[in-house]
Amino acid sequence: MNHSSDESFSGADTGTVHGAARLARWSLAHRWIVVAAWVVLALAGGVAAAQSGHRLSVAFDLPGQPAYETNTAIVSKFGSGGDNPPLVVVVRLPPGTTADSPGVKSQLAAAFGRAAAALPGARSASWPSTGDRAFVSADGRTAFGLLYPVPDFAGSDPYAAALPRLTRAVAGLRVDGAPVRLTGASILASGGSGGSSSVLAETLLAGAGALVVLAVVFGSFIAITPLLIAAVAIPSAFVFIYALTYAITVSTLVQNIVALVGLGVAIDYALLIVTRWREERGRGLDNRAAVLRASATAGSSVLFSGITVAVSLAALALTSVPFLRSIGLAAMLIPLISIAVSATLLPVVLDAAGPALEWPRRRPARTVSPLWTAIARRVTARPGWSAAGALAILAVLIAPVFSLNLGEPQATATAATATASARAGLDALVTSGIGPGVLRPAEILLPAGRDVPAPGSRITVVSPAAWTRDGLHIVNAWSPADPSSPAGKAALREIKAAAAAVPGARTGGSPAQDADFITALYGRNLAIIIGAIVVVTFVLLARALRSLWLPVKALLLNLISLAAAFGVLVFIWQHGHGTTTLFSSPATGAITLWVPLAVFALLFGLSMDYEVFILTRINEEYEQAGDVRAAVIRGIGHTGRLVTSGALILCLAFIALGGVPVTDVKILSTGLAAGIIIDATVIRGVLAPALVALFGRANWWLPRPAARLLRVTPLTPGAAHDSPAPPRGVRPASRR
Repeated sequence: MNHSSDESFSGADTGTVHGAARLARWSLAHRWIVVAAWVVLALAGGVAAAQSGHRLSVAFDLPGQPAYETNTAIVSKFGSGGDNPPLVVVVRLPPGTTADSPGVKSQLAAAFGRAAAALPGARSASWPSTGDRAFVSADGRTAFGLLYPVPDFAGSDPYAAALPRLTRAVAGLRVDGAPVRLTGASILASGGSGGSSSVLAETLLAGAGALVVLAVVFGSFIAITPLLIAAVAIPSAFVFIYALTYAITVSTLVQNIVALVGLGVAIDYALLIVTRWREERGRGLDNRAAVLRASATAGSSVLFSGITVAVSLAALALTSVPFLRSIGLAAMLIPLISIAVSATLLPVVLDAAGPALEWPRRRPARTVSPLWTAIARRVTARPGWSAAGALAILAVLIAPVFSLNLGEPQATATAATATASARAGLDALVTSGIGPGVLRPAEILLPAGRDVPAPGSRITVVSPAAWTRDGLHIVNAWSPADPSSPAGKAALREIKAAAAAVPGARTGGSPAQDADFITALYGRNLAIIIGAIVVVTFVLLARALRSLWLPVKALLLNLISLAAAFGVLVFIWQHGHGTTTLFSSPATGAITLWVPLAVFALLFGLSMDYEVFILTRINEEYEQAGDVRAAVIRGIGHTGRLVTSGALILCLAFIALGGVPVTDVKILSTGLAAGIIIDATVIRGVLAPALVALFGRANWWLPRPAARLLRVTPLTPGAAHDSPAPPRGVRPASRR
């Protein structure tokens, strides 16, 4: 190819190309200002990240939802309970002994009394304190007590301060020789600890894996440049996140998501630009010209990709759930800052030290992947069969999604990461027939003097007299089934119906708030969120790709990719295929309520990243040669290794996230890792190029009215040979 033709770019309008080149030229001319600004911002971000921890929230508020408002009233009046499930003290008596055996009741009273005394202000109830046999199993061998400590929210566990005191109080206690066990939904869900995982440790682990991948890709010290960009972008984002905490309540999950997604996104963007810089140097451009050329071409792809990721995350701000809204607004910052660092600091680094960092590479840089070129050649030779094969694989992966059950992971699954004592307490409840439902009972708030009749023989209702204050009374109700199971959800509906028949009664508790959560997340708001993402993304892609069909195809493929990720998530976690081998955990029976929406927002943007990288390169090749099949082969050959490398780095980041000993986070990380791998291989490696090859020139259909509306020029195959002057400052090197 001649240099003049190389200097056109079809991935965006000419203004974007020239704008990217001008920004790179400005950065090179003011390099010390650029370096100083990013160093100061990154250092300030390190301080902000350390200071922001105490300003982040672990609350999952649902303002306006009936169960949330009931739970808020319960906590306000009684100081405990509501959405904070009880801690449960359990005793499984030895064979031949029952709660009615001589002296056993007094021992139980002493044990439960000691536990309650360790938690001043806590609501408590047991058989000795209430006389209610509902706290004893049918065989008489298992007795339990409920404790509702005052929540402190010092960590991910609302009972982080209470739990150590209670653990010490029951340690060594025995009833007729049987140990007293302490369990509870919050203990099981947090792995038995109120502490939180180290975001820094996760990021460093993922960064080490990324460095290995980059070293293999580049074979020289240039591999450190994408990590450098990530090391600047991530802490810089925390400056703005810290400021955001003064405007809204920000979830503690933001730390993990921004750090690990930021690592993958920033590396992806830098990887694309550095790879293009290498390619242009290999074509004969001198270093400065290669930097400007890479900024104008790959930099424009990064701009559109980053904006697309930011849009998908920002759409979470449309939800009525505050913690998800904060995740969307905070996470939106990382692609925008990654764009800024890649557009300004990276050109300075490549211009100043790029050639020196190309050591100790022993062979010329190869930016075209022989493997992906061969795959693209095979796919485009039989595009119909290739598309059909890819769709068949995806159909198998998608199938499990139709049995998706939303809810908190069932207690038997979360117990896998809990302490031995907490697991033993749960086992005692399950084997005795009491069941895991008591770990998360419904809490009914009603006027004092009124009561709720048991809705059915399988549902237990307890009404401790001591749970009365200021004219209000609390009743607890549960079934043996786990609240997240279909039977547990059916029991909740019966409990709510029974409570609704009592004047002034309202149903709260953890299971009721879960039901409201599903309504708030997946009701009308979901359609608004998806609609906003689709419309804005379509406009951005139509402008970037100068086509109406390519954006439609990209959106459809994204939805297919997401459905496949959800299917894998259900197959592994809900159905339990591989959880024991991979995570030493049984099936959860349900997918955590907020995980599918979080996976959707994160994967939609990240997947579109790869689509933009591939299609802008195919556009460029098509505009050069005018041959669709050749454009696809060359486009995949240039971007295939880049996409799979970026996907592998993101996958490693999500695997590091899965190291957190909390089942919810493991489920999230599994969905993200599976989605990225499926997307980078089956979707972008086979299905996307097959469909482009099948549709031929129709891919670039753009009616003139649409072109005028988008303010772009329709793409003309082969027109690059007659393209306008290259961006200012881009010039070929003199041959040496």
